Amino acid sequence: MSPVLGFHHIALIVSDYAVSKHFYVDILGAQIIAETYRTERQSYKLDLAFPDGSQIELFSFPAPPPRLSTPESCGLRHLAFKVADLQSAVNYLADFGIACEPIRIDEITQKRFTFFRDPDNLPLEFYET
Repeated sequence: MSPVLGFHHIALIVSDYAVSKHFYVDILGAQIIAETYRTERQSYKLDLAFPDGSQIELFSFPAPPPRLSTPESCGLRHLAFKVADLQSAVNYLADFGIACEPIRIDEITQKRFTFFRDPDNLPLEFYET
């Protein structure tokens, strides 16, 4: 039997720390667990949590190289957030000028979902539970 219980966090390297901190904290509602500036790396590490216990780590580094972020590129495809009411979540993002793709239905689960982008163009998803 595998000892894996689930995942603890997702780590993101961001290009503009202040902009991404605002997006994930003030718009998506993550709570700050800890914020650390690591002088030797010239890097911030921001630990964030959501109500269900899932966490995101935001890192800033001087001049990180760009990464392809289209959904079909090798690597992380997207990060999906659980929402209770998809249309309300879409309307909420619209209040901040954040566009979402048209709402679709997952052909396997029949659940509704949509995609949007973070400040670094990372594809994010709202998935209705």
